[in-house]
Amino acid sequence: MQTPLQPPKNKWTIIELITWTTGYFKTHNIDSPRSTAEIFLAHVLSLRRIDLYLRYDQPLTEEELSQFKALIRRRIRREPVAYILGLREFWSLELQVTPHTLIPRPETECLIEASLSCLPELSPSAENGKACKIVDLGTGTGAIILSLASERPGHEYFAVDRSVEALKTAKQNAAKHGFENRVHFLAGDWLSAFKTGPMFDMILANPPYIPTKTIALLQPEIFQYEPLSALDGGPDGLDCLRQITLSAHRFLKPGGYLILEMGHDQKAGMERIAAEASVYDSVAFSKDYGGNHRAVKMQKTRKASSVA
Repeated sequence: MQTPLQPPKNKWTIIELITWTTGYFKTHNIDSPRSTAEIFLAHVLSLRRIDLYLRYDQPLTEEELSQFKALIRRRIRREPVAYILGLREFWSLELQVTPHTLIPRPETECLIEASLSCLPELSPSAENGKACKIVDLGTGTGAIILSLASERPGHEYFAVDRSVEALKTAKQNAAKHGFENRVHFLAGDWLSAFKTGPMFDMILANPPYIPTKTIALLQPEIFQYEPLSALDGGPDGLDCLRQITLSAHRFLKPGGYLILEMGHDQKAGMERIAAEASVYDSVAFSKDYGGNHRAVKMQKTRKASSVA
């Protein structure tokens, strides 16, 4: 095992630090050791990762080395890179993240793709009457709703979260990308922020879906640092998915869509829940980049009453 990073007689250069840190991370079973070393060093030096290799023999100052060492210590404690840097890229948007928000993940892009497939593009001259109303439940960083707003401007977007701190982060991300006037933010638990009535063309959510008993078996980066309220889906992992599915139709217009992220092994469970609701047609599942069923899309039947 490598010894802790100690300043040598000569100052550390960029390439020396990348090489040493990669090996140090490997001995501590840290995922993606070299890319993590590069990300941290680029952050400290305010460089692009590719520029590290263009300046490979550049020495670090004592202050830069001190900052770099502090990042290494946090990562060795298994703190996620996104929380250490306070940033995460999702759907080409750089988003702020905090310990109050779930870290956006690539598999959630499956939810974006499923949503875009049934959300029309609007021309600049489109009348407001043609715009759809879309709500993201448990918005967290705002990753889902801001991604849709970036791809389909002109629609009316809403984002809900029961965490005031999460809403604060989502609002900051909206402002960062110039979407503060495109998205309405509300505090509430799922759809409790709205009065019953068919008002939305699309309801989206990435709710907690991990069974309670398996949370402690996840990587330390997840169960030690990410908010439990965003992970715990109850005994079978389906509590929140069930609650949303059985109530969302009251807020959907006839023909409106409910699109949810789910666990890779929850397809059969979601089929049962959709059948129990008895108000959805065209239940379809989408796979993520790993080939796992990750999103379910269901359409409210056009013959269903607004309140069941």
